[in-house]
Amino acid sequence: MATEANLEPWMLASDWRADARPFVVVDFAQWPADLPIDPLPCIPVLGVGPRDHPQAQRADAFAEPPIGLARLTAHIAAKPRAASAIVQLLRATAGAPPEHALIAESFAYATLQASQEHAAWRSNTGAALPASPGLLHTHRSGDRLELVIDRPHAHNAIDRTLRDALFDAFTLAALDESISRILLTATGRVFSAGADLGEFGLTHDPAEAHAIRARTLPAWPMLRRARDCEVHIQGACIGAGLELAAFAGRVTASPSAWFQLPELVMGVLPGFGGCVSLPRRIGRQRAALLMLSGKRISAPTALKWGLIDALVD
Repeated sequence: MATEANLEPWMLASDWRADARPFVVVDFAQWPADLPIDPLPCIPVLGVGPRDHPQAQRADAFAEPPIGLARLTAHIAAKPRAASAIVQLLRATAGAPPEHALIAESFAYATLQASQEHAAWRSNTGAALPASPGLLHTHRSGDRLELVIDRPHAHNAIDRTLRDALFDAFTLAALDESISRILLTATGRVFSAGADLGEFGLTHDPAEAHAIRARTLPAWPMLRRARDCEVHIQGACIGAGLELAAFAGRVTASPSAWFQLPELVMGVLPGFGGCVSLPRRIGRQRAALLMLSGKRISAPTALKWGLIDALVD
């Protein structure tokens, strides 16, 4: 049944300037097989129906269990500017070298840092309780470098101290050719609750924030040894923790682990490298599905999608 959200073929040549819809839905059971969805609207294009349709790859995301279309559209409608930025970034960086995609991600993140959607989230979010800085334990055993995130009192949230320690450790691994394997784990019940929310908004200049990310993001040195990295995940793996882990050549998880990208509700996008690492692990459409829905997925689902490589007790 047609709805106001449905994309119809005649709309491809229409003027979108006065169109306020936050998303459109393409029913691939009805869409002509020989009609490209081109140009794409500047808003999320959500697919329903057969995924083997010749034009299905043009959709930004397909709803699939455990994420339903209603959840997906509700989250997009709540933060339409951030949602549009997510899909535009993923489209633009598909197939790009990861180093180029990281720069684009940071620019997009900087744009959203200055948005009304992010400002509204910050104004409605109480101040986080102070916590002691994070620790990263490093241990060298032969050709193996072991890294252990240790901030369990803050659910291993990644603060500036921990971010810089990860950057230094991966830089060491990138420079030392005698290191052939890097293992990243975490203490406590969870792998990581993501970025430390208490540090959100401390840098008020988006250009300065971009400059900081360009110099300090752990993904930069990690990329140079990504194939040699292994990450094991237990419990929650949220936001920045998931974004970093997804760069690794091998990712294992406990059967009870779960995964989530909650940034859209904050009016931003994954800015710790996730817009680069996730699409390269699970594809652009499933990466967008996680980002746009904000819904958690289980370890078995993550294994099915290719987000992790094995379940390990």
